[in-house]
Amino acid sequence: MCGRYVVTNSVNKTTNIVKKVINVDNSENYNAHPQQNLPVIKKYINGNTLEIHKWGIVPSWAKKKEFRPLINARIETINEKISFKKLIKLNRCIVVADGFYEWKREGTIKTPYYFYREDKKTIFFAGIYSNKEFCLITENASSNIQEIHDRQPVIINKSDINLYLDIGNDGSNELQNRNKPTLEFYKVSKEVNKPSNNDPSLIQKM
Repeated sequence: MCGRYVVTNSVNKTTNIVKKVINVDNSENYNAHPQQNLPVIKKYINGNTLEIHKWGIVPSWAKKKEFRPLINARIETINEKISFKKLIKLNRCIVVADGFYEWKREGTIKTPYYFYREDKKTIFFAGIYSNKEFCLITENASSNIQEIHDRQPVIINKSDINLYLDIGNDGSNELQNRNKPTLEFYKVSKEVNKPSNNDPSLIQKM
């Protein structure tokens, strides 16, 4: 799963992708976490928009006081799960990021690592949304990062964004057949474990 990521200057990073920006500024978030309001790209008839959604979907059928928001959806079962199958057909979004965190578990010890594109380009996560909430799509980890974790977010290349957002296309097929970018990673401070910690030191190599 993916439960924490980094996003900085999202407006600047999407100037050639979106036509309109709604309530998003060039803030820096080094510890984006579930239930935060974060920038996503959505497609409308008159063009793409960068806007704010909350990370974590609570389905309409759920009892909200008892239900833990869904932050990840597995690509392998996204067309089957009642919470996701309609959203992947009609409600797709792109989540803007610089990189993301994952934890390596060794016994009772969990060590955080920071992941980023090898080419240092902006990361675009494939997502789905419902109302003003979103969820990341995940897949089996690439072979070079399986030693850290067995799952990773689905990352789309900039050139494939409009193909995925176009609901005239089969969303899951577009994701399965895409070219996957290479990721690199390194160990970071356990200070990232606390969501209230939020500064550039969190992505410094240990």
